[in-house]
Amino acid sequence: MRVAEAFQAAYGRPADVVWHAPGRVNLIGEHTDYNDGFVLPYALPWGVTAAVSPRDDATVRLFSLQSPGDPTTVTAYPESTGWTRYVVGVLWALREAGHQIPGADIAVDGDVPQGAGLSSSAALEVAVASALNDLYSLGLSPLDLALVSQKAENDFVGMPCGIMDQAASALSKEGHALFLDCRTLGTRPVPLDLASAGLELLIVDTGVHHELADGQYARRRQDCENAARHLGLKSLRDVTDLAAALSELTGDERKRTQHVVTENHRVEAVVGLLRASASQEIGALLNASHISLRDQYEVSCAELDVAVEAAVRGGARGARMTGGGFGGSAIALVPADRLDSVRTEITGAYTRNSWAPPRFLQAPPSAGARRVS
Repeated sequence: MRVAEAFQAAYGRPADVVWHAPGRVNLIGEHTDYNDGFVLPYALPWGVTAAVSPRDDATVRLFSLQSPGDPTTVTAYPESTGWTRYVVGVLWALREAGHQIPGADIAVDGDVPQGAGLSSSAALEVAVASALNDLYSLGLSPLDLALVSQKAENDFVGMPCGIMDQAASALSKEGHALFLDCRTLGTRPVPLDLASAGLELLIVDTGVHHELADGQYARRRQDCENAARHLGLKSLRDVTDLAAALSELTGDERKRTQHVVTENHRVEAVVGLLRASASQEIGALLNASHISLRDQYEVSCAELDVAVEAAVRGGARGARMTGGGFGGSAIALVPADRLDSVRTEITGAYTRNSWAPPRFLQAPPSAGARRVS
């Protein structure tokens, strides 16, 4: 295992524990998690692997095989920068939760496509949190680790994400999507056997890399909070009469509310179809989700829109952007015998726009965080 070998080379001793946590793709349920809504992600076969050993002092030494160089040493948490903030933030969040842990030597290795909206940051957080939980016998459950990881990203990194990404990384089950109620934190595995229906989920990495911490994501979240406050509700999850709610709102608050409420309904509908072994019927819901994200939530971009439209022209049953938006990836539900046609149509559309060709990925639903050594 190359991360264990790199750890040995850097620190002159073997790692005590090695944990892997996956990235995720979200089948449906976008921008609903921080509105106490429903989401339906699944874990990817790619992720982040963290090799960790304890230290007696409060120092953190860390390096990534994706960022060659000597280990970075952090003695005061605010000193951390860039990707190291996600790691150091996990130690900070554990201490904030009352766990008296010292420092650690850490090496990480990842193969989640970065900037593709597939949650490489959540995979990094959950891998490190899981390793520290094991190393120091903290006794935290997978859900606890997801919450610690979310706190690290919210309060240390400064990205106001919901719980979906970390929960998918920590809790997913192989061969299943993860239905998550983001209010109660209740979860249920939902069988996702697309192959038996002659289908494949094609991930289209547009190559447009985004940074959600730049304020666009935070502004959407603030729109939702403002709308809920104007409606006298705890969150948009509590809207029961959409028409009445929309009549009381204007502008961005109205559009955001329409997306969140209808997206929750779409998640429930997709879960019902999957449980009824009717996965071939979910395409229209994926299409509707993308239109809503494009027009009501306004988080799509030209590259995502072109990918989605071309996928459908090429024979996909449905397609939509996935992830926070402003770039990243789209997904397409494609009959297995139409995969080449869909890829060709999307690549041709990108060529006509003078864009670099996207990357195509196929990934079965995989297991959540697990110890590998």
